[in-house]
Amino acid sequence: MNSSSFIAGRYFRSKKKRNFITVLSIISMVGVAVGTIALVVVMSVFNGLEDLIRSLFASFDAELKVEPVAGKSFLAPKEWLREIEQIEGVAILTEVIEDNALFQNGGSQIVAKIKGVSDNFLDQGRFSRGYFWGDTTLGTAIRPGAILGRGVGFFLSVNLDAVNSTIKVFYPKAPRSAASIDPSQLYASAQLEPRAFFSIDQKFDDEYVIAPLDFTRDLLNYGEKRTSLEIKVKQGYAIKDVQKRLKNYLGPEYLVKNADEQHAGLIRTVKLEKLFVFLTLTFILAIASFNIFFSLSMLAIEKKKDIAVLKAMGARDRLIRGIFLKQGALIAFSGAVIGLVLGYLVVLAQDTFGLVSLGISSAVVDAYPVRIVMTDFIWISVAVVSITLLASWRPAIIASKVDTVREL
Repeated sequence: MNSSSFIAGRYFRSKKKRNFITVLSIISMVGVAVGTIALVVVMSVFNGLEDLIRSLFASFDAELKVEPVAGKSFLAPKEWLREIEQIEGVAILTEVIEDNALFQNGGSQIVAKIKGVSDNFLDQGRFSRGYFWGDTTLGTAIRPGAILGRGVGFFLSVNLDAVNSTIKVFYPKAPRSAASIDPSQLYASAQLEPRAFFSIDQKFDDEYVIAPLDFTRDLLNYGEKRTSLEIKVKQGYAIKDVQKRLKNYLGPEYLVKNADEQHAGLIRTVKLEKLFVFLTLTFILAIASFNIFFSLSMLAIEKKKDIAVLKAMGARDRLIRGIFLKQGALIAFSGAVIGLVLGYLVVLAQDTFGLVSLGISSAVVDAYPVRIVMTDFIWISVAVVSITLLASWRPAIIASKVDTVREL
C-alpha cells in the first residue's frame, strides 16, 4: 500500500468518525429537547389541574371558614356575629350548621350531610363553576326547600318537575327515657321540598344537601350553636390580611382556614404528584443525557493529537476541561432552548384550542387544563444544566489527562 492510499484511508476513517460524533451530538440535543418538552407539558398540566381543583372547590367552599379547635360546634350569639361582620374586609358572613342525617324519598334512603345555611349563602357566588339546574332559592319558612348534590338526588330518584314533591329528613336524638321503646323518641323528622341539583365534584355531589338554617337548627336542635361560619372577603382586600384579623379577634379557640387550608390534604397530594413526576422525568432526561457522555468521550478520543498540541503550546488542564464542558453545555443549551420554546407552544395550543380532550362528556372542562408557571421553566433549566455538567465532567477529565509526549 503506497503512502497516498494510506493517507486517503486515514482521512476517510477520520471523516466517518467525525460524522458519527456529529450525529451523536445531534441525537443528544434532540433527546434533551424531547425531555424538556415533556417536562414543560406535564408540569403545566399539573398546574392546570391544581387551578381546576381550586376553582371547583371555590364554587362550594367559602373564601374563609371559621371552625372550633375542639368539638364540632360552638355558641354564636347574634351580638358576637355582628361584631365579626364589622371586622375590616368582611363582606358576607354565612352561618352554617352541618351534620349527618337520613334522607328518604319513596323507597330510597341515603345518609348524607345536611348543610343548613343562612339566606345569604348564595350571595357568596356559590356554584359559579360546575353544573346547576333548578331554583336558586331555599324556599320559605312554610315550605323550606333544598339544593341537592346530583349524586344524592339521583340516588333518591328525585324529580324536580313533580308537583308538591318532598323528601323526608330524619335525625337521631337522645330519648327522654333510656327505657323508652317509642320510635318517635329516637329521631326527629321533617320534610324538604327539592328545588335544585348541583354538580361540582363527586365528593360534594354524593354527600351534601343544602337546606335553610332555621329548618336545620330546629331539626337538629342546635339553638344558638353553629358548626362553622363562612366568610366572603370584600373586593379589594387581601384574603390573608382578613384571615389574620379574624384570627387575632377570635383567638386560639377557633381555626380560620382559607380555601387551600380547607382541602390541604388534596392540594398537598397534587403538589407531591407534580414533584415526583418532575423527578421521574428528570431521571429519564438524565438517562438520555448519556448520549452527551458518549459523544464527548468519542470527541476526546478523536481529538487526542489536537489536545496534545494545545498542551504542548502551553494550554493547562483547566482550559481543556473547560472546552469540553462548554461543548456539552452547548449541546444541552441548544436542546433546552428548543424544548422550552416547543413546550411553551404546545401548552399554548392546548390552552387555546383544547387539542387533547378529557374524553368525558359530563366533565366540567372539555380538555386537559394547563397553566404556564415561569418558575417551572427555571427549575427545568436548572435540572438540564446540572445533568449536562454531570454528563460532561468525566469526558472533560479524560481529555485533560492526555499524555502530550505519547500522542506527539
